Formats: sequence, structure tokens, C-alpha cells
Amino acid sequence: MRASKVNMPMRGHFERANGNFRHLQEFKVSDLGEYEVGQEIRANVFSTGDAIKVTGVSKGKGFQGGVKRHGFAGGPKTHGQSDRHRAPGSVGAGTYPGRVWPGTRMAGHMGDRRVTTRGLSVAGVDPAQNYILVKGSVPGARNSLVRIEKQG
Repeated sequence: MRASKVNMPMRGHFERANGNFRHLQEFKVSDLGEYEVGQEIRANVFSTGDAIKVTGVSKGKGFQGGVKRHGFAGGPKTHGQSDRHRAPGSVGAGTYPGRVWPGTRMAGHMGDRRVTTRGLSVAGVDPAQNYILVKGSVPGARNSLVRIEKQG
């Protein structure tokens, strides 16, 4: 990363870490003696069969309706219905409370949120290429940044 693109607080982090990195991530560790500030953590800290959790940003799906976003059933397809097949139906109660409760499930932006998938396992490790093979679904698009932590 070019020095002109880095702000002053990040420059301080880079100086303490003795390097210039594109991505910095902070991890909790049980023993501080094992690691140094700025140390690169490679794939060989994992071994085959380890239980892990993976955190990433899920794929964005744009603006979606209630059927896709929340699994609403939709309305009947016949018996006089013309344009209500995927409509949400009623969203409020009545005169009291006279408003829609906060958190009511409705149409809106779907995806593009930070998601943690737990209960995954390491299928294999390639220390030479710094690869970890994960068994299970990993959140996010291809080539997106993920955080892998041992679970339990």
C-alpha cells in the first residue's frame, strides 16, 4: 500500500508492526508470549480436523421482498386475487397501537452483512501455499476477506 494512501493512525500501527500491510486484524490470544506485535499468522496454526468458525460479509442480494427475505407464504394464487400473490399482507395491529412495531419483518435490503458460520471443520492445510481447506459453507463472495478462528 502506498504511504500517501495511509492515514496517520494507521502509520503508527504499521511502524509498531514493522511492516506495511493491506489488512490488519486483531485477535484475542491466551498466551501473549507466543506472538509478537505485527507477526503474520499463517495457515500452519491449524491442523486437519480442527473445529473452526468463519466470519465474513455475506453476498449482497439488493432490495428483496418479504417472500425471499423472510420466507413469507404470499397470498392465494386464485379466488379473485390479481396482484397480491407475493404481497406481505397486513403489517399493523389496529387503532391501538396505531403504528407498526419496530422490527416488523418487511421487504428491504438483504445480505451484505457480517455473518459468522460456526461448526465448520478444517479438511486440510497446505503450509507451503498458506491454504486452509474448510469443510462447509464459508460466508461471502469469492476472494473476499474472512476471519478464521478455532472454536471451543
